[in-house]
Amino acid sequence: MSTLDIRIDYDVIASWVAEGARVLDLGCGDGALLRHLKDARGASGYGAEIDIERVIACMKNGINVLQIDLEEGLYDFKDQSFDLVIISNALQALHRTEKLLREMLRVGREAVVSFPNFAYWKHRVSIMDGHMPVSDRLPYQWYDTPNVRFFTIADFEQLCDKLGIEVRERLVLDDAGRPVTDEPNFLGSFALYRLGRSAA
Repeated sequence: MSTLDIRIDYDVIASWVAEGARVLDLGCGDGALLRHLKDARGASGYGAEIDIERVIACMKNGINVLQIDLEEGLYDFKDQSFDLVIISNALQALHRTEKLLREMLRVGREAVVSFPNFAYWKHRVSIMDGHMPVSDRLPYQWYDTPNVRFFTIADFEQLCDKLGIEVRERLVLDDAGRPVTDEPNFLGSFALYRLGRSAA
């Protein structure tokens, strides 16, 4: 994502974080999002990251970080240990999607998920032209991508419904970072969700 996209992503997530909240950031990279939430909202918590170089970068960034393989689940964390569990622009790189979403809402009172929308119209055009999409949101070639799941806004909401997950807020952006309200699965390139357990 561009610098603008990162700022918008971080600002949206920060708006969903209560002052002083306890946060777990999954696939936290160098800890930049947690640093932003600490500075903007007084949040505390941990990052979870498997890549050792990124773990070291987190530590240099002053972020508490645990080296964890998210595919194994979040068994080291007790129920409701955090106010919010976040996975930002990384869900598509995991195999065990359902398990992780359930675990996020076991460990946290709410969850935030963001991801690129594979059904964005420019991606559809690429496929119609015979090629896998490459864009700011999906910057890798088919042969070197870390992504293992290519899903859409409609797919994600269908999965949430299946798992009994409540969508509490949603923001869809186009590739200029502007909010999309009409036909989001077609016109939106990136989506952010605030999720909770269904009351039913």
